[in-house]
Amino acid sequence: MHIIVDSDAYPSARAAVQRLAPQPCSIRETGLTDSFLGELVCKHLYDAGVLDMPRLVERLALTGAVLDEVLAFLRKDGRVEVLGQLGSQTTSGQMLRYGLTERGRSAARDALSRSGYIGAAPFPVSTYRSLIKLQTIHHGRINANDMRNAFAGVVLTDSMLDQLGVAMNSGRAIMIYGPAGTGKTYISRRLIRLFNEAIWVPHAIVINESVIEIYDPQVHQRLDDNVQQNNLMLNEGIDRRLLCCKRPIVVTGGELSMEQLDVRYDPYTRQYQAALQLKASNGLFIIDDMGRQRMPPAELLNRWIVPMEEKRDYLNLGGGRHCELPFDLILVFSTNLNPLELADEAFLRRIGYKLQFGYLQPEEYEKIWRQESERLGVPYDQLLVRYVLQRLYASEGMPLVPCHPRDLLSMALDRQRYMGGSGPLSPQELEWAWHNYFVQLDFL
Repeated sequence: MHIIVDSDAYPSARAAVQRLAPQPCSIRETGLTDSFLGELVCKHLYDAGVLDMPRLVERLALTGAVLDEVLAFLRKDGRVEVLGQLGSQTTSGQMLRYGLTERGRSAARDALSRSGYIGAAPFPVSTYRSLIKLQTIHHGRINANDMRNAFAGVVLTDSMLDQLGVAMNSGRAIMIYGPAGTGKTYISRRLIRLFNEAIWVPHAIVINESVIEIYDPQVHQRLDDNVQQNNLMLNEGIDRRLLCCKRPIVVTGGELSMEQLDVRYDPYTRQYQAALQLKASNGLFIIDDMGRQRMPPAELLNRWIVPMEEKRDYLNLGGGRHCELPFDLILVFSTNLNPLELADEAFLRRIGYKLQFGYLQPEEYEKIWRQESERLGVPYDQLLVRYVLQRLYASEGMPLVPCHPRDLLSMALDRQRYMGGSGPLSPQELEWAWHNYFVQLDFL
């Protein structure tokens, strides 16, 4: 689903990107070689059989002018042939159909044996470096009003909001720590709401002859860019190889491996996959459950020393090849472990901000209970929540955790529906939920 971006910064951002990456009108202006584009077109024709110009434009994200030049090169080389015009169109070469000759099919198979990538024409890495810097997330424009708007309806103290806001403006890494269930992950994910600017993300980039896919529909949320038109011969606007998107957010937890933090080559598909932090460029990268990964925490934290200090990352492409790219993202570590158990003080100093999330005060707990009651369609009963606080929490010395109201109310409703009841919840139903939610140690 496409979303229309609503940001005052959008027109100026679009103009800046257009100056950096205008629509290419020739092979030379794409930053790619005729041999590279020729092989990519051959792979598309091998995959599809026969294609006309509109479908070639759609598949390769290039203008008709560029593709005319590539096709002329391939026809002269004997790899592509014209198979006739589509329908009754006789005046426009745009509707000609193209297919591979036997020489072209052999060349396509050879190209596929070296690279399985069949997609939009990739964006040159040199221009991509400039694009990342142009769209930096470290613009330092967040203020107190922005924080309160982004976290409207969230029970969070003003002091914590201000701490988060200053940290986000700093451009430095952030560590959020505290007991489980205190809202660390929820708050971290919500930080992306502070950034509503449009950015442009390439389908893929090319480093020498290696194509690395960047755009990931699970990470990048497309935006409607009504200025970008679809005329086949349009020579204006932003390069078609770039997609207008929201700033990305990548969240990973205990499943994170060191391999995911580098460019990976799949020998079966013969394609390169981007590192997670590369997909998160110009956005937010949250490493949740820090310390729960398979690798030692020190190994994972050491991976970020150079990127955090130098604002650039060195990616390994295999075979002794490396590529340097800007490290432009907000890196957030979230953990319910003691930070001093994860790293020594010398390393923790490299992380600019350490924010502690703690337990709630009773009035904060009541606010969350009211919010969850409204969300679940349960009548809010102040006497009931006071009963829970005094009869259950106080008697058992249980700390007040933000996720408890949601879980206790949901479990009480589960029981009420099972028993065929309806209406306001009773103290007995909340006690039942309480004893099923927390581990009972009576048997010890």
